[in-house]
Amino acid sequence: MGGTKMGTGQNRYRRLFLTAIVITILCGILNARAGDLYKKPKGAKTRWASFENPGGEKGKGALLNKGAKGNAFESLDAGASKILLDVKGSGMITRMWFTVNDRTTETLRMLKLDMYWDDAKTPAVSIPFGDFFCVMLEGPVKFESSFFANPEGRSFNCYIPMPFRKSARIQITNESKKKLGLLFYDIDYILGMKHKKDVCYFHAAWRRESPTELKRDFEILPRVKGSGRFLGAVIGVNLNPIYLGWWGEGEVKMFMDGDTDHPTIVGTGTEDYIGTGWGQGQYSQMYHGCLVSNEKNKRYVFYRFHVPDPVYFSKDIRVTIQQIGGSSKTDVMKMRKENIPLMPVSVAWGTKFVGLLDLDPPVELENHLCPDGAWTNYYRQDDVCAVAYFYLDKPENGLAPLPQVEERIKSIY
Repeated sequence: MGGTKMGTGQNRYRRLFLTAIVITILCGILNARAGDLYKKPKGAKTRWASFENPGGEKGKGALLNKGAKGNAFESLDAGASKILLDVKGSGMITRMWFTVNDRTTETLRMLKLDMYWDDAKTPAVSIPFGDFFCVMLEGPVKFESSFFANPEGRSFNCYIPMPFRKSARIQITNESKKKLGLLFYDIDYILGMKHKKDVCYFHAAWRRESPTELKRDFEILPRVKGSGRFLGAVIGVNLNPIYLGWWGEGEVKMFMDGDTDHPTIVGTGTEDYIGTGWGQGQYSQMYHGCLVSNEKNKRYVFYRFHVPDPVYFSKDIRVTIQQIGGSSKTDVMKMRKENIPLMPVSVAWGTKFVGLLDLDPPVELENHLCPDGAWTNYYRQDDVCAVAYFYLDKPENGLAPLPQVEERIKSIY
């Protein structure tokens, strides 16, 4: 009896002790987060670059029109470039905001945004302007995520932290054949920040395949060597109208730190990767969303940002997504008879699943005993583009240059 009371008392004190530890940890986390707001880093200097003060120089803003609104915007001639930021020293870009008068998808893809860190010869970011801000295939839409926002469909905001140690230069180029009449911007940054060795540089890369190659996964991010973090991607799919059924059965794969034939990380499907399921409607949330879900025009734009679920790599990384769709066995057999390029890969009915590529000896879909209504996944070809966002331990990434503007805007369907 006494032993029972002693055990009960010990358990009570143990629970109180563990509760106290949890409360202490939570208070420490809350204080650390709050401390970021009311603590000023030593030597930190806040600056904004805009056409009112392109150099972000102390006491050099609003010089025109006697201090009133004097140079809020500028034009950008066809073929011309403008340097938006060019600073020396160590610091961090904290926010970028833009708006332009021509927000058509074609124009936004013909504007090029380049970012250089630490006097590098090649840019860490060389990308179509609109695609960088998650605008693909159709005009801007209202949305907000952890990294990007477009409050009313008329502006472009980015909140990705971009550290630099020696210098930062950002440039925009108008690669279209017409003048951009109105370009507004500001780039907010902090100078005087000293970065530790584990602080990486921000990078972004754009790719398009039109169409993709049958039986070959689309590369969201070609292999990059170095150490860093994959932040995520925005992907646009312009569907090939020759196919029947659903397009988004492809799984995302991440080949990391020496992976060759097989990845370390693999998902379960396209809509699964962006946090939804059984189809893909329009929505936007902090870390995942689908900004365009146009079933009529067969266009989709979606994103996933790995913020609470970081993806780190130590030697290299390559990220792909399978080009796989699905429909009934009857539909797939019909497409095959019409010589539409495809390859069946699996069938499912009820709770049964059969990987056709694993069968030994092989069995053609037409000869498989599954019912005609069996769901059949198949390789297909579509027009796919993507922006990959990542951090790397060096200011240059060794990736291929941005394709020419004609390649970026050509239409195939």
